[in-house]
Amino acid sequence: MERRLKDYLLIFLKGIGMGAADAVPGVSGGTIAFISGIYEELINSIGEINFSLIKIWRKDGFLAMWKTLNGNFLIALLAGIGLSIFSLMHLARYMLEHHPILIWSFFFGLVLASIWFVSKEIKRWHLGSVLILILGSIIAYWLTTLSAATSADLSNGFLFLSGAIAVIAMILPGISGAYILVLMGAYQEITEAVTELNVQKLAFVALGIIVGLLSFTKILKWLFAKYENLTLAALTGFIIGSLNKIWPWKKTLEAKMIADKVVITSEKSIWPTYFEGDPKILSAVISFLIGFLLILILEGIAKKLAPKNEK
Repeated sequence: MERRLKDYLLIFLKGIGMGAADAVPGVSGGTIAFISGIYEELINSIGEINFSLIKIWRKDGFLAMWKTLNGNFLIALLAGIGLSIFSLMHLARYMLEHHPILIWSFFFGLVLASIWFVSKEIKRWHLGSVLILILGSIIAYWLTTLSAATSADLSNGFLFLSGAIAVIAMILPGISGAYILVLMGAYQEITEAVTELNVQKLAFVALGIIVGLLSFTKILKWLFAKYENLTLAALTGFIIGSLNKIWPWKKTLEAKMIADKVVITSEKSIWPTYFEGDPKILSAVISFLIGFLLILILEGIAKKLAPKNEK
């Protein structure tokens, strides 16, 4: 596919969307990639990263290697993700602390609308795909019910492991990498490392991310090649099951004091009428509609741009 500068700008913006989603525990950047139509290309491009690229470089030159890697696509996307994570992490933390109902309502609408568009990618429904979808939903829902671990000080080895596991979740639609970090008790320390630019801690997390990403994307690439319908059904199920985590109204079941902060380790979804405090129903509905309509708008834009990009 021949791309122009404006196409890479659009990919950059999609990267910003992925980074913004990954900054919030409960929302998956993989979901944004899926919604925006770049998921399979992302998986296939990362899957091409191996030692054979060095051979191509030596034999045919850097440009041939870069084309095989789909380097322009990856650079544009990663630039958007990186910029978004480092610039929006503060905003995400502020919204979660001061306006949690609004931000969860926005993402609930966004993810709910995305289920329809993701499921449309499944070309043929049968008993197997339905069962896989149900299983994926159950697994994702179960993950949202787990109690979070807490830790005041994490080793570098654990930070490496956290990065590897989180990135696997990050590229799966519906399963939030940030939420996995919360479950492992590493979210607070890693977000503080990002905001404080702690190079040592970030290096171990980054190394884990690289190892996890290169390993797991090869499995996903194989699954798409051999069992595309079933893989899409499972990913749709993951998104459906994740809705429990991003439901705006929660009741705290357990909380612990870590350093000088209260950290919620267990909670459950409740109806707004049972919410302790102001449920902000009107504001929540508006935020929900913004998220829901945003997906419809993005889908319309994608349809208009698709014929221009297919050359």
